Amino acid sequence: MPIEPSSTPWQFPPVDIADRHGLVAIGADSEPGTILAAYRRGIFPMPVEAEGSLGWWSPNPRGVLRLTDFHASRSLRRSISRFEFRVDTAFDEVVDGCADPDRPHGWIDDRIRRAYRELFDLGWAHSIETWLDDRLVGGLYGLALGGLFAAESKYHRVTDASKAAVAALVAGLDDEHAEHRLIDVQWRTDHLATLGVTEIDRADYLTRLPSVLRIPPSALFSGESSTIPIPPWA
Repeated sequence: MPIEPSSTPWQFPPVDIADRHGLVAIGADSEPGTILAAYRRGIFPMPVEAEGSLGWWSPNPRGVLRLTDFHASRSLRRSISRFEFRVDTAFDEVVDGCADPDRPHGWIDDRIRRAYRELFDLGWAHSIETWLDDRLVGGLYGLALGGLFAAESKYHRVTDASKAAVAALVAGLDDEHAEHRLIDVQWRTDHLATLGVTEIDRADYLTRLPSVLRIPPSALFSGESSTIPIPPWA
């Protein structure tokens, strides 16, 4: 079971004061207790690009992926069959891949790296990794809180490796609670929409969040296995 860190001394304002981009507040710290408290309120951290300060965000609408909505194209299904999928065997390497400074719109700085590494050590943060010929070629990382997986970032070194990691995540979360689990991707993009990501109103997201957080944690992150079987629909 994840270790609950010390509670945060910070108080977050109500999310309905967010600006049109979803920015709720600036400041606080990046301690595990602060970050977990934020996610439980529908808020997540991301640096404010112009200032380098830590921003706290709750966009409206919110990009989400319900497991039952996931869609894999024919070409993606073909790609998936080439890969091997592992969980939590190369967390730092996945974060480094997501933080590659050559990627456009990079936002993962050393502060974010340290924060999520500490959350990984405490059992809250996880990586889904795509391997090809025993070489890490892509993946994603995020936080698992009850029935919520808050996906932070993904990357690829070969075609479809990041999309395949999403497919592996969906497959790994497929259990008796799958219908009620939710993957939070923060913002919907055209790219993510091809996988089944949709948008819901922030108010709807916040209404659903408490019940999603009460869902039992997935066995995917129990540490009992480091591999994820190839999805049966691949």
